Amino acid sequence: MNYKPFSKKQMLVLTWWHGISRHKNHDAVICDGAVRSGKTFCMSLSFVLWAFSHFSDSSFAICGKTIRSLRRNLIVPLLTELRQLGCEVNEKHSENLITVRFQNRVNRFYLFGGKDEGSASLIQGMTLCGVLLDEVALMPRSFVEQALARCSVSSSTFWFNCNPEYPSHWFYNEWIKKAKEKNALYIHFSMHDNPSLSKKMIKRYEKLYSGSFYERFVKGRWVAVNGAVYPFMDDDSAYVDVPKGRFSDYCVSCDYGTVNPASFGLWGKIDDVWYRIDEYYFDSKIEGYQRTDEEHYEALKKLINSRNVSCITVDPSAASFIEVIKRHKEYNVVPAHNNVIDGIRTVSSALKEGRIKICRNCVDTKREFSLYRWSENSNNDSVIKQNDHSMDDIRYFVSTILNSDDSDFAVVATKRF
Repeated sequence: MNYKPFSKKQMLVLTWWHGISRHKNHDAVICDGAVRSGKTFCMSLSFVLWAFSHFSDSSFAICGKTIRSLRRNLIVPLLTELRQLGCEVNEKHSENLITVRFQNRVNRFYLFGGKDEGSASLIQGMTLCGVLLDEVALMPRSFVEQALARCSVSSSTFWFNCNPEYPSHWFYNEWIKKAKEKNALYIHFSMHDNPSLSKKMIKRYEKLYSGSFYERFVKGRWVAVNGAVYPFMDDDSAYVDVPKGRFSDYCVSCDYGTVNPASFGLWGKIDDVWYRIDEYYFDSKIEGYQRTDEEHYEALKKLINSRNVSCITVDPSAASFIEVIKRHKEYNVVPAHNNVIDGIRTVSSALKEGRIKICRNCVDTKREFSLYRWSENSNNDSVIKQNDHSMDDIRYFVSTILNSDDSDFAVVATKRF
């Protein structure tokens, strides 16, 4: 791998623990700030170098939101670099264990995913010399504190890395604001702290985000979200006509409701772009009656209209409707990946990058884009649960089908008979 010289902040991350550093007596290091600022790679490499300079035949933990994202974002580039540095690396995927040997020393690095409250039990009972928590702001506090409690060996340290979230977030208040009190070295990154990121690429990222997400992921600030969720969709130029070309694939995304509205989106793919070419939207409160699962299924078939649909993704809480689709044996169906805030981010990026486009004939989707708002609750990131049914089914499509590699499961289309 070819790298440009490290920036001043990257060098600080790489060397803060060294014997001649004035920061060597810190108990923790915290790196936060903009996306693509070069903090993750430097921190992971520094973590391993520190481990070998202080310990041998010892255990450490490297934690991410999920094992899949941790391997993709941190472990793959880290192990490539370690091998180039002359380390012998042995992976045991079934045990989520990486053993690294360098000269006459060997250490063990266990991988953990901290995606929910139940994850804390995974790391209980271990004795660790150090822990690296990547994307720590996306992990539940119970998991993080359980991981820190495992570091009972003398000279053990805590390593934190994250992008900003809302200003009342527990990690911001308990660790970043109290960094001096907790004897933690705090290093804030911007995109300009990554020498390998060109000015052209920085401008691209600046265009990719808007509103509060721009403040967080480009400016690296802990700010609250407010106003419209997708403000850039207010202009009619954000929408397109249904393409005339030949679609190579079709999928459907469903937000199911009986009392609440049901929203189904039909997606067609041309080249690498998915178009929302049609929709079904039924609001029982407006229509004056409710539809059954079977009636919604007939509406789904009408929306598809004999097209060869490779996959249907459905709100995972709609178990009865998923069962109806399975029972008819006409379509492949998968429960949707359903994380609201992460999903909104991925939808925003997909729209900004042009990976998905909304056609003008999807009038209920256009209406909801104009009305979908963030809640004014400053204690967390949340959206107002109104005018969100098309918004939810779009999120299901992006998180589960468009970005299937980022989920904990893969969407597989099989031939129907």
